[in-house]
Amino acid sequence: MGKPYLIDSNAVIDYLMGKLPPSGTAFLDEIINDVPNVSVITQIEVLGFKSSSAAEKLLSGFFNDAFILGLTDEVVEKTIELRKIHKIKLPDAIIAATALTHGLSLVTRNVSDFDKIAALECIDPHSR
Repeated sequence: MGKPYLIDSNAVIDYLMGKLPPSGTAFLDEIINDVPNVSVITQIEVLGFKSSSAAEKLLSGFFNDAFILGLTDEVVEKTIELRKIHKIKLPDAIIAATALTHGLSLVTRNVSDFDKIAALECIDPHSR
């Protein structure tokens, strides 16, 4: 299933569009050279925007090579728990629940969106 990381939507986009510093790119290169893990929510968020055909091809290729983690009963239950405890948007709650359920650290630019969830390790590729 790849290395112990779940890649958030913003990190996927920043990586593929060349918006990361060299150290962040190198960090994600290591993760992505193995099979990257992403939530089905990340797939929906990233592919749900209209983009150029070249960008669409790049993004689709990434998701074709990725391991997509879906909405299992366990992820749904963890999402509900997180929403009850923390004021967190539904997509973020699903992504956090996916990471926690599968024992993965979350790679995200938006660390502050998840800082209330003490059990979740977040890594900002812009700060690597």
